Amino acid sequence: MRGWRAIALTAVLAAIASGAGTWISASWVLSRREPPSLHDIVHHDLKLSPEQLTRIEAVEARFAARRPALEADVRMANLELARAIEQSDGDSPQVQAAVDHFHVAMGALQKETIAHVFEMRSGLTPAQAEVFDDRIVEALAPDQG
Repeated sequence: MRGWRAIALTAVLAAIASGAGTWISASWVLSRREPPSLHDIVHHDLKLSPEQLTRIEAVEARFAARRPALEADVRMANLELARAIEQSDGDSPQVQAAVDHFHVAMGALQKETIAHVFEMRSGLTPAQAEVFDDRIVEALAPDQG
């Protein structure tokens, strides 16, 4: 009986170690593939002057105030689409209207985000703008580099 306990204990410990190793590896791989945020690019990759930092913080504050409404419209459009699908037998006019609303809401968020990116870029030196552009491109197309 004692031999079976040792075997069972060894199997349990091996399973725990294997699971922990897999979790740690997966977490590391996923964290390495996550593109940097715009905030990280601006505040960590660029050496901003105090004046630039003040200007960029104002730009960020304006966008932070506007972004929740844009995201709420995307969520509302997504809910509208879910309800239209739920109430429809197929690709109905209601589903198409909800899809169109979702595209408009998502497009508005994307357009304002891009305008925000370019507004931030406008306050950078040419050398900073080059680094900024490179990092933005890497974040948008990580597998193309």
